Order: sequence, then C-alpha cells, then structure tokens
Amino acid sequence: MTFVVSHPTGNNFVRALLEELHNRDLLSTFYTTIGFGKYCNKLFSKISKRRKYNVPDNKIKRLWIPEIQRLLLNSDQEKKRRLADRSYKKLDYKTAKEISAASTKVIHAYEDGAREIFIRAKELGIQCSYELPIVHWATSRRLLAEEAERYPEWEPTLETTREPEEKLFGKEEELRLADRITCPSNFVLDSIPLEIRKKTPCQISPFGSPLCEPVDFKRPKKNDTLKLLFVGSMSQRKGLADIFAALKILKREPVKLSIVGQPSMPIFFYKKQFPDFKYYPPCSNKDVRKIMTNHDALLLPSIIEGRALVQQEALSCGIPIIVTPHAGGEDLIDKGVTGHLVPIRSPEKIAEKIVSLIENRSNANEITQMCREKANSYSWLSYARKIIDFNLSDC
Repeated sequence: MTFVVSHPTGNNFVRALLEELHNRDLLSTFYTTIGFGKYCNKLFSKISKRRKYNVPDNKIKRLWIPEIQRLLLNSDQEKKRRLADRSYKKLDYKTAKEISAASTKVIHAYEDGAREIFIRAKELGIQCSYELPIVHWATSRRLLAEEAERYPEWEPTLETTREPEEKLFGKEEELRLADRITCPSNFVLDSIPLEIRKKTPCQISPFGSPLCEPVDFKRPKKNDTLKLLFVGSMSQRKGLADIFAALKILKREPVKLSIVGQPSMPIFFYKKQFPDFKYYPPCSNKDVRKIMTNHDALLLPSIIEGRALVQQEALSCGIPIIVTPHAGGEDLIDKGVTGHLVPIRSPEKIAEKIVSLIENRSNANEITQMCREKANSYSWLSYARKIIDFNLSDC
C-alpha cells in the first residue's frame, strides 16, 4: 500500500502526514509547488524553512513557476487570490497526469486541489482520500451573507462571499468523488451535505498542538488590568466586530485588548469602530507565542473556521480561550478552566465570560498548567496516524 500526497504550499498538517507515511514506508510521492526534502541541495534548502519536509528529497515532485510568480508579484488581494487558485489548479493537473496505479494505491489531496486528481484516480482504481480543512462552502456562504447584513460596514472583510461559481463547483465535485473524507472538527463534518456523509466514510482528526516553550512570567494581581488577545485576519469572519461590541459593554471593567493580524481594511477603519486596542502587525510564530505569554486570555468568537490552530497555540502558552463552536475547538474547552464556549454573534456572552475571568483570577497559575496539559494532549503524530489508518481500514 503506497500513498501519494498533493498540496501546493504545505503546512504543519501536510508535514506531519508526510513524515509518518515515510516512517511507515508508505510514501510514494509528494507533489507540491516549492518544496525541499532531506539531503537536497543546501542552497535550495535555505530558501524557506516553511517549504522543508522531513522526507527524502527524491520523493518530492515540484511545480515551481506558478508559485514563484505568485510570491514575486506585488499585487492586490484579489490578484493574489487568483494567482493562488492558479497554483492549485496547475498542481492538480500535474498530479493527475503523473499518478499511476502501479505506484499508487491511495491519493490524499485537499480542498481546491483535488478535482482532476480524483477524476483520474477513479479511472485507475486508486482510492481517493480527501481532507476538508474548513467548513463546507455552502455553510460558509450562508453564514457570511448573514454577517454582511448584520454588519454591512464589515462586508469588505468577508472575502469568501465573492468566490466564483466555477470554484464552488470544483469544491463540490471533489467531495462527491472522494472515497474517504477527513475533517478537523465537528463543525466542518456537520457542514458536509447529508447525502455525501451517508455514502462516504467520514472522520474527525484534530490537528496537533504547536509547541510553546514554558516561559516564566508573573500573572497580574487581581486588581490589575485583564489583558485580552485576538490573533488572526482582522475580519468579521473571525468575529472581531463582536469582540469590539463586547468590550464596549465592559467599558468600565479593567480590560485591555491587543490584536495581532493582517488588516482587511485600513487600520483607521478598526480604530473608528473601537479605538482602544494595541496593534501588532503579522509576525513569526515565535513572536506570537511571546506575545501570548504576556496576556491573560485569547478571544476568537469566529463565525467560520475549520479548526483554528491559534486556539491550541494559546493553550500551549498557558492562557485560556473564549471561542465559539465554529472555531472548531469545542473539545478544547474544560468549562471555566481551559476557557469558555460562547454562541456565535453573542457580544453579551463574550462580555459575561470576560467578567468570569476577571472574577476567577486567583486560580491563574493552576489554569496555566491545565491549559498546557490540554494542548499537549493533541499531537501531530496522532493526527497523521488517524488519516493513514482510516485509509488502510478496508484495504
């Protein structure tokens, strides 16, 4: 039994799956745009650590040009999205053209990059393993359209309300062609159309937690300001408008907000909505974790996610989280200890849980330890093994 994996840009979950496949002698080939394995040319390996994989370089096949063009062109956000879509499509076609039944028994591919691969795999009798990392497009479109009505001034931040119909058709085809579907959370799984879930085996495989080295720092005294943190794209997709609304309710409470992320609008737009926050531009994961350890809680009242890794990142740094079920991490919440779950679109509930944090600060050191233990219970190895074993179950 051998696996082929195809993903244009790679990330932590692709990296974890590749490494475990290689360790079990199950990896045939990894198709990507720019990527480097072990024992590759040292000059190439210095280009980007984010494109490095702990598998032999001769198992990686690359499609350089579309991704290089995307990275080099200084374009607006719309042009960048079109270039990213092109990278996905071209790699999809390349992988479909090159896979063979002789060397491949399972092909594992991801949303927006699997349609042509799966069409060809069906012709060859290759099993199609599909990973859907974020909520199904129809649920996303419905929820974000409702947000555009609820907060009209935030509509420009809701980018996925404007995806072309052709792209949405491709997403639907991928799901219908899949033989196995893996999701990171209940929210994603439940969003898949029922007729697909009835005919196609589906599973949840939660992501592993990022590592965060323990940092010694003083928890604020009970009467000190509660320091709250938001990390992510500055969009109402992630509930930022609801955070602002919640903090307006708490204007007399000793709380401060910090934001780390990429603005979807000019920064004065956000300052007009809520002027009293500290802004950090996008930075490395190491710097984000340093910022986290100087805060008391993470706020992420998302409307649409798959499973936001920043939740586990915050827990691994010892801070509790206030999140919605749509952030994909319901299982991370031990109520009142590792954080609080709030409904979407509920500034009042967010405010209520912030007050709860203020009132229970005497247990801060114990909560720090419990948060870290919760994060450490999720590993990338477990994530990868679930996908592999799921696809081997009937083979």
